[in-house]
Amino acid sequence: MNCVQSQGKLWRSIWKGLALGTLLTSFLILLYSYAAPPLSLSSTDNPVAFQCFASSPPIASRRLTNSSAKGTTQCQPQRNLLFLKTHKTGSSTILNILFRYGQKNHLRFAFPRGRNDFGYPDYFQRWQVEGYQPGACFNVICNHMRYQHSEVRSLLPQDATFVTVLRDPALLFESSFQYFARVIPLTWKLPGSNNMQKMEAFLHSPHRYYDSSGFNAHYLHNLQAFDLGYDNDVEDLNVKEVLVELDRRFHLVMLLEYFDESLLLLRELMCWEIDDILYFKLNARRDSGASRLSPEMYHLAHKWNTVDTLIYQHFNSTFWRRVEEYGSERMHHDVLELRRRNEELKNECIAGGGPVDSSNIVESGLQPWQPIGQKTIQGYNLKNNISPKHKQLCRNMLTPEIQYMSQLGADLWVTQLWGNIRSLIKW
Repeated sequence: MNCVQSQGKLWRSIWKGLALGTLLTSFLILLYSYAAPPLSLSSTDNPVAFQCFASSPPIASRRLTNSSAKGTTQCQPQRNLLFLKTHKTGSSTILNILFRYGQKNHLRFAFPRGRNDFGYPDYFQRWQVEGYQPGACFNVICNHMRYQHSEVRSLLPQDATFVTVLRDPALLFESSFQYFARVIPLTWKLPGSNNMQKMEAFLHSPHRYYDSSGFNAHYLHNLQAFDLGYDNDVEDLNVKEVLVELDRRFHLVMLLEYFDESLLLLRELMCWEIDDILYFKLNARRDSGASRLSPEMYHLAHKWNTVDTLIYQHFNSTFWRRVEEYGSERMHHDVLELRRRNEELKNECIAGGGPVDSSNIVESGLQPWQPIGQKTIQGYNLKNNISPKHKQLCRNMLTPEIQYMSQLGADLWVTQLWGNIRSLIKW
């Protein structure tokens, strides 16, 4: 009886949230349509101060995706970068690195208009950039989007570096299911009393439960292919052509499973210093340590996400060719040095030495954004006795995405309004 009452309360809570969310979304879209200025078609109107031009060696003379060309001993730091922020791949931590580098070097970010993503899950359009005018050019684009190369390419100098990050598709599926299940209606009627049981039921018979037209269904099928701009539900997608295209577009594809090695390859490609890639793990779930997938579920998750698996296998292979080019011994040494530097900063910056639940975070400015109906994302508290040398660095390294974007001048009125309403209704 108690179980039935509990389920009833859960469903009432879900439908209440959906109703409010639908009304709010409609209201926000209406406001957004009035707030967004019309797109000017004249390239002579409102000329921008920063025009696209090459400030470093042309793109053709630099290494392409995880290729095996020898680098030079001297290089010029790169300032222009597209980072395709994929979902559930550790990309929030990389974003913090890019925010800090851009802030230090006074770079111009292309931020979304009014929110923290570029109209996701719709394809990226240049007019979604805050302050966009025809001919506008930016140093860095790095917020969530569904990638559309021609639109992105038009906003960056010709020498821009293109980077993204991928994750083992089975582990990504597990993380995505756990994080997004509450906003994916097709998961609500899955058998099981918790998300793990529901996920197992889904993986045993995905074609029985999956509906590609369902709201937010893309989070459950080849999510990385979707973020990269491809159709995640096409059975006969020509993956070979996709891989050729991705190799041509991206200079580096990082891997979450080898995060430190990936950052060192990024540093090498961009000609940055090791100080530029120091990090603390951000936007991590409380229980995100070890996977809870059984060997059977791991296999089924790969089978269901076949396109993502083929893409990941390709870039996992080419990744290690890049590491070999970097030098295995050198990589081992630099990974140890990066971890040593991170540990030093952790001891100086973080109260308690590690992440805490959101209820234990003292400063509101360090509170991470939470998934709907949950408080599972952890954050940090700053120590009180940080040295003047590292005080601002520590704060920047622990600042979540939303707060850092505001600090950099992004106008996040839609995101902030939605956050305030969620707080008001405790959702």
